[in-house]
Amino acid sequence: MPIRILDPAVAAQIAAGEVVERPASAVKELVENSLDAGATRVTVEVQGGGLDVIRVADDGEGIPALDMALAFERHATSKIVQASDLHGIATLGFRGEALPSIAAVARVSLTSRVRDAQQGAAIRLRWGVVEAQGPAGCPSGTVVTVEGLFENVPARRKFLRSATAETSRVRHLVEQFALAFPHVRFQLLQDGRESFRTQGDGSLLTALAQVYGAEVVEHLLEVRGDQQEGGRTWGYVSAPQYHRANRGAINFYLNRRWVQSRLLLQAVDESYRGFLMEGRHPLAALHLEVPPEEVDINVHPTKREVRFRHEGPVFTLVLRAVRETLVARSPVPVVTPEVASFSALPQQVPAGFPPAGDAAPPGLRTDRREQKEGSGGSLIPRAQVQGLRVLGQASGTYIVAEGPGGVYLIDQHAAHERVLFEEVGARASQRHPDAQGLLAPVTVELEPSQVETLDTWKELLAQYGFEGEPFGGRTYLLRSVPASRKDTSPQALLTVALDMLSRARGPSEAGDSLAASIACHRAVRAGDPLTQDEMAALVRRLEQAAAPHSCPHGRPTAVHLSDSRLEREFGRR
Repeated sequence: MPIRILDPAVAAQIAAGEVVERPASAVKELVENSLDAGATRVTVEVQGGGLDVIRVADDGEGIPALDMALAFERHATSKIVQASDLHGIATLGFRGEALPSIAAVARVSLTSRVRDAQQGAAIRLRWGVVEAQGPAGCPSGTVVTVEGLFENVPARRKFLRSATAETSRVRHLVEQFALAFPHVRFQLLQDGRESFRTQGDGSLLTALAQVYGAEVVEHLLEVRGDQQEGGRTWGYVSAPQYHRANRGAINFYLNRRWVQSRLLLQAVDESYRGFLMEGRHPLAALHLEVPPEEVDINVHPTKREVRFRHEGPVFTLVLRAVRETLVARSPVPVVTPEVASFSALPQQVPAGFPPAGDAAPPGLRTDRREQKEGSGGSLIPRAQVQGLRVLGQASGTYIVAEGPGGVYLIDQHAAHERVLFEEVGARASQRHPDAQGLLAPVTVELEPSQVETLDTWKELLAQYGFEGEPFGGRTYLLRSVPASRKDTSPQALLTVALDMLSRARGPSEAGDSLAASIACHRAVRAGDPLTQDEMAALVRRLEQAAAPHSCPHGRPTAVHLSDSRLEREFGRR
């Protein structure tokens, strides 16, 4: 086939496809222009999911009348001048493709007035062609109206979802802008009705309350972390007691730009290890500020993906800041009755504690809200959980203790796991594992994937007490294993360890996985009777742990029943 130059209209539609994938993409480009123009108020209106109408109005600095038509030319921008500017981009938009790309697939009208100008100007385009242009009376700022998006590209419309789904995408986008720019007042109108508004008071916590609801804010912990190289992170993450089934509520804002980053997601996941159960994820809104020259945002036309020049310091900055916050401020959950009064419970309740693995007795729940003074209890910081006095054991599973401000129920298996996890990790780091040699070597038949995993992590396994050598084919001769309970077979210890290592994403995670596996196999079980001295010794060791509030798998080690709650239930207040 002969080679030829594409028709300009076709080329424009192809370029538009890279930037404007759906209505939310157009909203993103227009709002970014508003924010780059210094807007303090931005109103977004959509009708028909954005396919019928998109309107973005702001109070920014406006576009000079002489530049109005030029703004719709491809690669026209006021944000960069020369190639070197690409190495230190400090604005949200810079490609000069947003307005011409949107205009190529819609009917667009724009009115704008510069703040100190007496009169504004307007321009109207249809499928990228200017239809009218001239002076206009309008307030300072800019209003862009997009109608009939993709009407000239019906194939694109076929791949869009329902109007409700597209509107939801627009709302999610506006919410992210609100969290990235809490000092800007955002308003969203959906089919003529206001559905979202922020105060724009500069408080990220206020913006979070308006996005996720005031009840969620009660579970948030403030994060702040500085870095020697000039970068810093700040924002909020949820306490371990508040979690979700997916990562949809983990958001990052790099120099105010909402970005996707597998590196940053991994840093947050690592920081919550041991605080959350597998498959659960926190809520996070973390701002990251780094010198513009240290990050490449020109990776993709949508500018959502970024690349860091030095990934290590950025990863460590986020990991350390979040981890230190969790260790310092994570609370012990408070137990409050699910029913109105303990007197309403059946008479057999004192003996009706849950089976192994449950976190609290029937009729009780973990109260995730921080109680006000006098309301029945409060989330107890780690520093206050000291000097517990053991009262006894319930159902062979829970240690009952008295401490600051009330009664504590301690899961003996989870508590012992936490203690052993930290001890095993410490001994491994010193290369002095608590290992037991086998009287006779044990042969273990491994799967091909397990053989590969063992070869990859053989030095780490030895560091934790696993020693042996290949014995031909897929057979492994095991000579030493970490100390564990007598009812645990050496073969099971090794195969479980290999399965956990196969999912590890790095040495740190691999070491933690091994320590958690060893601790789980060595710890006392639910149903094991303990003497008073054994319980007291376990509680003392838990008090000295670095992170006593949860086991390595994220389950809580203790729940708290406050004095004020007891007094209320017994009618003493």
